[in-house]
Order: sequence, then structure tokens, then C-alpha cells
Amino acid sequence: MSATAGELRCEGLGKVYPNGKKALGSVSFSIPTNGIFALIGRNGAGKTTLTRILSTILEPSYGKATIDGLDVMADATRLRERMAVVPQEGRTISWTTPTQMIGSYLMWRGLGYEESRAKAREAIAQVGLEKHADKLNSTLSGGMKRKVLVAMVIASDAELVFLDEPSTGLDPISRQELWNILTELGKKRFLFLTTHYLEEAEQIADRIGILNGGNLVALGTLPELRSKLQYTYSLKAPRGTALPTIQGESVTRRDGQVQIMTTEDEALAISKGLIERKTQFSVNPVTLDDIFHYLVAQNESAGGRT
Repeated sequence: MSATAGELRCEGLGKVYPNGKKALGSVSFSIPTNGIFALIGRNGAGKTTLTRILSTILEPSYGKATIDGLDVMADATRLRERMAVVPQEGRTISWTTPTQMIGSYLMWRGLGYEESRAKAREAIAQVGLEKHADKLNSTLSGGMKRKVLVAMVIASDAELVFLDEPSTGLDPISRQELWNILTELGKKRFLFLTTHYLEEAEQIADRIGILNGGNLVALGTLPELRSKLQYTYSLKAPRGTALPTIQGESVTRRDGQVQIMTTEDEALAISKGLIERKTQFSVNPVTLDDIFHYLVAQNESAGGRT
């Protein structure tokens, strides 16, 4: 595979830490560098490791990654000029104000004092914190602090933005406000974000990748991920009830509830069979949560292979 402009590409990318822990297997994929890409997975799936490699912070053990044709290791300096990164452990500087912190960051990136201060205030207003622009960061709430970090990214004018679990720890209202900001930002920049909030990926991402045990188990738009499993049935049948023959995936939970994930073609036949057996059921379009659990379970039953 050859690297091209307008594309993020991984080729057999892997990371093994000195203690022998394998954080990433041989990960290969390509996505356009526009819109919002969300990488989802459980804790320990390898999301942060992959993000750190792609944002030129961590060296891979093997394989290759390029962004717009530039190698993340060999061309790291050139890529960093176009990047802004908010790591999972990113924090505001407590003894500075949002204006001071963002202005200093912009001066570090090469802007003059007056321009840095003006752009800092403009970005702070964009995230709705203008009333807090000159308060110490230590006095701000957790949600406000995350918004300051996002404002820093906005002010940078970076084309490539990496956000590692940006909404972790936020209350539902602050999280929704942040999603609105990121959605607008994604119209002009390329956003690569990680999250374990499936609703976050479902609401704001143009493309979604599912990582499990260091392996990429799925990649695509939400409609593409839904294409094989379009409907989910939930039912509780009396013990011994014969269920209709299905082509989809059937899972019986500990409480006796049966969940069936299937295609549109199979849905009508399943419904008829359940009605004939006088079995109560509900049917809904499959959610990202359904898809995630199904694909992760498939990957683990196959021994973690992609």
C-alpha cells in the first residue's frame, strides 16, 4: 500500500512495551483526513497507544503510519507543525487563566503576543467561557477545564487534531456541550478522538473504528457498521419454548432475556414466528452499543484475531 495525501494510513502497526505487554497487534487501515473519526474500545483496548503513535509521541515497535503521505516518525517535525493534541492526562495550568495559558501556547507555536491574546479570547468565546477568561484555571469546574483545552486546539488553527477521551469525567450537560463544539470543529479540521462512550461516537463521528485487545475489529460509517445487523429483538420466552430458526446472532442473558440481532430480510420471518408462538418481544434498529458488543464478542471467541 502506498501513502497518499489526504489520508491517514496504518500498515501492520504494532506496539510491544519493554515489559512484554503487547498493546497493539498488526493494525492496518486507512481513512481520509477530514471530518471526525472516533476510535472506540474498552479500557486497555489500545486506543491511547494508537493515538500516541499517530500523534508522533510514541514510537511503534513495528509497522508504519503516515498522515497525508508523511511518516509519523521520519516526518514528525513537519507533522507536529500541523497538529494539536489533547492527551487523556491533559490538564490546565492551575496558576494561569485560560487567556494566559492559551496565549502562551500560541506564542510557543510562533505567534506574536497581541495575535496570541486575540486568538485566545476568540477561542474562549467559541466554547462559551468568555466570562471566565481571566479567572484562574484552578477555580473552574472540570467541564470548564476540558473546554479550555478544546479552546486551545481551536485557537491553534491546527489541521490535525488528536483528542484522547476528551469528555471523560464530564456531566451529561457538559458532555453534550462539548459534542456540539467538536461537531462544529470537525467541519473544518480532521479530528481523531478516542472514547468509551458509544453514544459519543454515534452522535458526532463520521467514521468509527472498533479496537479490542490491540486489534481493529471493524471500521466504517455507522450505516456501514449496521449493514449486517440492522435490527435487535429482545424477548423473554417461557423455558422450553421453541424459537424460530434465525440466521442472526442469538444471545441468552443471565436473566433469561434473549437478544437476537439480525438483518432486515430476516426480521419479518422472525416476527411472524414469534407471534405464532405467542411470545412477547420488542424490536428496534440496532444501536452502536449492540454492534460493539457483538463484534467484540466475535473477536474474542476467535481468539482475538482480526
